[in-house]
Amino acid sequence: MKKALIIISIFVIIIGMFLVVTKTYAAEEAIDEETESKIVEIKDNAARSLQDYQEKYDSDIYGLVAYILNLVRIYSIPLCFLGIAIGAIHQYVIGIRKLDTLEKGMALIVTFVTILIICQILPLAFAVFVKFGRG
Repeated sequence: MKKALIIISIFVIIIGMFLVVTKTYAAEEAIDEETESKIVEIKDNAARSLQDYQEKYDSDIYGLVAYILNLVRIYSIPLCFLGIAIGAIHQYVIGIRKLDTLEKGMALIVTFVTILIICQILPLAFAVFVKFGRG
């Protein structure tokens, strides 16, 4: 009897929650005109930059790859520095108390330094390959 009463009360509570919930509508626009103009400007700058790369490499595909590699080069710097800092914290702060974390910190530092070097050299290697390799 108690189980049935508990199940019925839970069922009634769930039904009541669905009936009580009301829809709310936005009274204002989600973004204003200034923000919208900034978003359009950013989009136009990105499209113009992509088109510049496509003209520079005389190919749509090579231009797109060069544009993506440039973005990877730019965004890899702060992300890898953050990873290196986390690895240093694991190695030098937490690793003093726990030796397994010491090894984890060193592995993080080595991994992020390697990723940083690869992300910085890859656009240069691509440019050299495209300019001199495809003849």
